[in-house]
Amino acid sequence: MGDGPITNGLPAMHPGELLREDVMPAVGRTRADIARLLGVSRQTLHAILTERTPVTPEMALRLGKLCGNGPDLWLALQSRFDLERLSKATRSESTRFRPCWPNSERSLAGSRPSPGWRVTDITNFGSEH
Repeated sequence: MGDGPITNGLPAMHPGELLREDVMPAVGRTRADIARLLGVSRQTLHAILTERTPVTPEMALRLGKLCGNGPDLWLALQSRFDLERLSKATRSESTRFRPCWPNSERSLAGSRPSPGWRVTDITNFGSEH
């Protein structure tokens, strides 16, 4: 199994893209109307729609109320977008890190540390260089 999240093969989408391309046309309201309904300035909405500003938890709550789908979708989109962008930007840097968890070459989802594992084992992390 791979190390990354399960994906559909498509690049991560900024929440502003979903709002701009799908939600706003379906609602049929102007940007000024949507900004007013969200309780934000047109400039704030524009920054999200042009993908220059991330969707914060507060904005995710507002969007979730407006769209009736809650904040989780908006936060998940933003999180995946941020992680994919950061992963690409730091790909070469991440090769210098080695796992500090025993048997970390396999998936750790749902597993617990082995009985011999101690927090102090992490204190020497990276000092082998």
